[in-house]
Order: sequence, then C-alpha cells, then structure tokens
Amino acid sequence: MSRLLRSSRILAWFFLTGLSLAALVSSGFYLYLRPGLPPVEQLMDIKLQTPLRVYSADNRLIAEFGEKRRAPITIEQIPTIQLQAFMAAEDARFYEHIGVDFKGLLRAAVELVTTGEIQSGGSTITMQVAKNYFLSRDRTFIRKFNEILLAIQIERELDKNRIFELYLNKIYLGNRAYGIQAASLVYYNKPVHELDLAQMAMLAGLPKAPSAYNPLANPQRALIRRNWILGRMQELGYITPDAYQLAVEAPLTASYNATATEVDADYVAEMARSELVERFGEAAYTDGYKVTLTVDSSKQQAATMALRNGLEAYDRRHGYRGPIGKVAAEELGNGAPDELLAGYPRIEELRPALVTNVRDKDGEVDVHVRHLGPATMAFESMTWAKRFKTESYTGAEPKQASEVVNPGDIVYVKALSASAPDGGETDTAAEQGESVTSSPLQVALYQLPNVQGALISLDAKSGAIEALVGGYSFSQNKYNRAAQARRQPGSTFKPFVYLTALESGMTPATIYNDAPIVFNDAELENTWRPENSSGEFDGPTRLREALYRSRNLVSIRLLRDLGIQNTLNYLQQLGLPTDDMQKDLSLALGSGLLTPMELARGFAVIANGGYDVQPWLIKEIRDVNNDVVYEAPEVVLCDRNCEEMAQTVTLPAPQDPGTGERTADTPDPELRIAHRLADERAVYILHSMMRDVIKRGTGRRALALGRDDIAGKTGTTNDQRDAWFGGFNYDLATTVWVGFDQPSPMGRGEYGAVAALPVWVDYMKVALADTPAAFMPQPNGIISVRIDPATGRRARAGQEGAVFELFREENAPEALPADIGNGGQISGGSAGGLPQSLF
Repeated sequence: MSRLLRSSRILAWFFLTGLSLAALVSSGFYLYLRPGLPPVEQLMDIKLQTPLRVYSADNRLIAEFGEKRRAPITIEQIPTIQLQAFMAAEDARFYEHIGVDFKGLLRAAVELVTTGEIQSGGSTITMQVAKNYFLSRDRTFIRKFNEILLAIQIERELDKNRIFELYLNKIYLGNRAYGIQAASLVYYNKPVHELDLAQMAMLAGLPKAPSAYNPLANPQRALIRRNWILGRMQELGYITPDAYQLAVEAPLTASYNATATEVDADYVAEMARSELVERFGEAAYTDGYKVTLTVDSSKQQAATMALRNGLEAYDRRHGYRGPIGKVAAEELGNGAPDELLAGYPRIEELRPALVTNVRDKDGEVDVHVRHLGPATMAFESMTWAKRFKTESYTGAEPKQASEVVNPGDIVYVKALSASAPDGGETDTAAEQGESVTSSPLQVALYQLPNVQGALISLDAKSGAIEALVGGYSFSQNKYNRAAQARRQPGSTFKPFVYLTALESGMTPATIYNDAPIVFNDAELENTWRPENSSGEFDGPTRLREALYRSRNLVSIRLLRDLGIQNTLNYLQQLGLPTDDMQKDLSLALGSGLLTPMELARGFAVIANGGYDVQPWLIKEIRDVNNDVVYEAPEVVLCDRNCEEMAQTVTLPAPQDPGTGERTADTPDPELRIAHRLADERAVYILHSMMRDVIKRGTGRRALALGRDDIAGKTGTTNDQRDAWFGGFNYDLATTVWVGFDQPSPMGRGEYGAVAALPVWVDYMKVALADTPAAFMPQPNGIISVRIDPATGRRARAGQEGAVFELFREENAPEALPADIGNGGQISGGSAGGLPQSLF
C-alpha cells in the first residue's frame, strides 16, 4: 500500500506541476497577448461589407455594385433547423461551451500529434467570429491563442444568439456570397426561410471549404459533405430518421443565380454609382447604401426597348453587312460549337450563332446558338437582309436563304419561340451548368446596329429623370450619349428662336418670306445658300406655319431681325449653354452643340410654362440601417416672392447629372426653387404652335398616340448626320437623338421624323398610357383673333378662310374700322403693310 500511495503522490505531484506550468504558460500568453486584443465593443460598430443597391422609384432593383454579395439577416429570420444544420457541421455544443470547446481543442491536438497536421482545428462558432472579424487567417499558434482569448471575451459580453447572427452574416460561402442569405439567393434564388432540409445542409457544408465543397464546382464532394451533415443532425436528434432518408435521397438543385435585376437601366445605374462614389468614396461599395432613383421602371423599360427597336429598324433599312465571323468547313464537324462561338459575346437579346446547314428547298437554316444549342431560322426572318452597299444604297431583296448566309457563318440572332429564355438569362448562368432550354428554338437573323442613339425623359415640373437610355447597349459601350454626346440639334433648336421672337413682340401671324437667300458673310467660310429640306420655297409665310413646316429660310430671316447676340443672351436666360453655339445665322438651324440632356431640359422649360428646372436623378439614399441620409429637395415653381422663399433654404451649386459633380460640403436643401425664365404668355402661344407640328407638320407620326395635348419638333442636320425629336405635354418632356458616334451621313430619307420620332412614339405610348390630357393653363393676357392667313392681318367680318390666332394683348393687331363700327370685339391681328422681312 505504501508503494501505491507513494506512486499516487508522485502522479498527483506531476499533475499539479503540469497544471501549474500550464496555468503559468497560459497566464503568460494572456498577459502578453491581452494588450493587443481589440475590444469586443467593436463588434457592435463593425459594418459588414454590403453592396450598393440601386432601385427605381417604384422599388425595382436596377443594379448592385460591390465585390461582396451580402444580404444581412437577423437570427429570428433564420429557421431553427438551419441553425441546427450549422451547429451539426461546425459546433454542436455551441450553446453549452464558454466560447472555447476544450474537447474539440484536445481532438485537434491529438490529430496534430498522430498525423502531423491540424485537420479539424477545433474552432467553435465563437472562435470563427473572433477570427473573421478581428484576426488574420494565418494558421499559427499565436493567432490561435488570440482567437481563444477573444472568443472567451466575446462570450462574456454578447449573448449566444447575437454571436450566431454575426457568424451567419459574415462567413464566406463561395461565388461572392458572404452570409447565409446571400448564399441562399446565389445557389437557390430564394431566401433562406424557403429552403428545404437538403438545401439547408448543403449551405451548412460550405464554411469548411467553400471551393472544395461547392455544389457548382465540385458536386460530388458537396453531396458527400451534405449527407455527412444530415447524418450528424440525425445523431444529435435534430431530425427524424424519415426526414434524414428523404433529404439524403434529394438531388442536388443548386445553380448559379446572378443578382436578379428587374429593370434594364445600366446607363442610369452608372450615373447613380458615380454620384454615390462622389459623395461617399469607396465606402459606397461596402457600406450597404440603398439608392432610390426618380426613374419609373415601366417607363425606363419602355425607353430601353423603344430605342433598341428604333436602332434595329434603322439598321435593317440599310441592309445586311455580312457575318460577324467565319468558321472553316473542316472545323464545322470538329469540337463543340460553343467553343467556336466563345469569342463572340451576347449583346442584350442578340446571341451569336453558327450556321451549320442551309436548306433553300425548305426555306430554313440550321444554326447552333451559343449556350442554347440547335435552332432553326426561317427564310422569312431574312428577307430584310438586302446586301449593304452604302448608307443610301442596298442590293436587291434576297430570294432564298443561301443568298444571305452560308454554312460556317457566325451571325447574331434573336430567339423567337416561347420556350426561349427571356432577356434576363446570362451567359454566366449557362456556363455554370444551368439548364436554359430543352426544346428546339426558332430564331431570327439580326445584326448589331452601327448607329447609336439616346433618349431622355424628364418630369417637366420638377426636372426629375423619368427614363434615360444612353445607347444601344451599356455592355457594348459605356459611353452615355444622353448626358455626354454634344451634337448639332438641327431644327429641334428652332422653338427657342421662335420663343425669343414671341418675347420680342412678334406673333404667330407675323409674316416672313420663305424665299432663296444668299449670304456673303465674313464670318462664314464660303458663300452660304441655305435651303429648305424639300428644296422648295413657299413665299410669304406666317411664323406658325413656318415652325410646323420647319422652313429654314424663315428661321434665318427671323434670327437676322432678332439679332444674333440678343438671341444668345435670351438663350442664356433660358439656361441653355451657348459656349458651343455658332455666332452666325446658322444658329437658327441648330448648328450649335447640345447634349440630349441639355435639349430635353430646354424642352422641359417650355413644357412647364417657362420655369428653370434642372435634371436630377437621386430621390433618396438610405444607409445599411435603413436610415435616410439624403432626400432630394422638393422642387417649387416660383413666380413671385422667390427671394423671400430662398432665404429660408440653402441652395446647392447645380449638380451635373452626367458626372455627378457637386461640392462635398454643400448642405442638402429642403427646397429647390425653380425661378421663371420666360414669359408665360409667350410660352403658352409656343405650345399652341408646337402642337401644330404634330397636327399638320413634320411630327404627324405622333398622331398615332391619339392625344391632343402633345407638342414637339423634329430635327435633322446636314446630310442626315443627326436625327432628333423633342416633344412634351404639360407634365412630361422627352427627347430622342439618333446618329453615329463619329458624325457621318445616315443615308437618304433618315430625317428626324423617320429615325427619331418612331422611338419617341413607342416610348410615350407607354409613358402617357392611362394619363389624362395635360395642357398648360391659359394665362391672363392672352386673346384669340380671327385673321387672314395670307396676310396675318385681322380678318373682316364674314371673310372666308379666316383662322383664329393667339396673341398677347399688347401685340394684338389693330381692329379694322368696319369691325369697330359693327361693335366687333377686338381680339387680335397683325400689323398692316408688308413687313420688311419679305425683302
């Protein structure tokens, strides 16, 4: 007994000595490491890297920016069974230990001694929170001790549920997905509370090695890992044997799901991103800002499709330029067709396709569409494909398919059949293995347009951007023509000259001579002989008629009488930039340079009755906590007492919607005051004249809308290099431009009414749908007079062919003596005698 007692004492002594040494070593590490550990309070202030999300005014997702895809979620929103799946995979004793599971650490130590490697690590969920939020990922003993100390400290200061929530929102789960909610959306395209048991177990298997156990990259390993977790859940009593059996038999259903944007508005999204970076720097990409824009999703989608369809229609009118690539005959039967198409990107709805067989007898062409497989193209979809010669000339219409395409041609097509995927499917999704379609497709021949365009639509009373498209495809070219392209506006500029005339005392009944004129002006390089687009001349013409028929010679004579500098001064008063405008009579024909945005803003000023509205895009910005950090000021149209109102607010420097530039320290005002820039009576009369452009002038195609409240102006520059249409009602102003990025002729007949106006009509058909007519209210001081249309003078009583015209009271023509004697009401007219402008 004495030997046994002695041995027991020795063992006890060794045990106590070892325990003391362990305590001393641990205390030493603690004293050494503790000063460098971060305070746990930082966890409460840490911002998870959450991407910037951009939404339309009706809360549809437009875009997401940021390296990490994350959607923070509270633990109450996560099903209990999902929490248990993570516990089974990572830390079954999570709710029992103090932040460190000593059994797990002992197991890891045994693994190190027996295998020479640390296989499991022994980390608890709390230790992973300490590592993910505060420490590096280095596999060193010092980092491990820091992790242990921090875990214990975290457990002392935070409750278990809060720790678990931090963990589930931070962990990386592959494919840019950080956090459980983001991973659920990436792999299953649904929130975590809608997942089934097998899917929950699959997500729980990812933290250990997101690449190795990724169901997209390594489906077999992912399946083994998932089933092991399901087994652990059964062992721990989280699920029943029947539930286990059903789950392990479930197939893998994971697929890659890119962020599902709901509105096709890439140019608008880029403008918003630029503004957010200007405001918040690089934090814009990580701090979880939610930006709500002024654009309406239905109007924006209509604008995008209207412009694309219009550019494609122009392109088809000018013929087929041939295939975008060729594959040699010997390569057709070798290798996968998708590999042969790999160098040709999808652009919006246009997909690259390889022609494999042409069957003239059947009137069909067999093609292989990248990522979609075999498809059939009917000859009827190719009849437009006359051979392109120049912008003004094409070959004859093809009689059979072999005159258009041949085996080995690589062409662009659009899917037509109901089984085809919609425009949201991406090449990335297909490359990840997603099944896109299983039935043969019907496709149509298309080609990528060379021509470009832009559309900008503004709320006329506030300047808010309702829709904006800067080109055919942002993925093809990120140049935003709506805000950046400076082009000659052509005849769409004439309304501003006519408004200058109305403010100067002229009237719609003022007569000008539409006749040839030759200028030998020192400021012009050559003798200038301007003409009307028709090449014809109408002689004496009223200003109303001259505007709706877009008579160039009248506009030139009008500008000469107004004075070039006086007109430029008035344009500056209207807020139109004049730095790039000609200082000669060609100004009357729109020879200066304006962006579509600037022209649309000018039309909005006319549309709203003459108030200084400025385009703006961002309606509201919220932070990751959903608190409002910016709210756009209310726009107030102000006629009188504007100075008193201005004293109650702080006005920022104007913001450039194209660049987003602003002064960083400028406070955001509660009001934005829009001062009056033009006489409301002159603007009202101009509305009437521009409605005639639609009713009886160059804009008659807009009658297809069946509305009386729309007004506008077509525009075409020399050699049809630029085609425009700007139009509005009292509520909405929209401008469309079509042309080549490097200015060159678009071809015969490509006037504003042909190339741009159809785009405007297609958009406004949606934008104005179900809205009541919106006319500018008639201001005081406007009178209506019957005039002789040939002379512009007041018509005599009973005169045939007389028409009514609008005048400002002080500009009304003198009443005829006979009318006064008959007690006729004085209500307008034109000055007597032939005007000097006839000569």
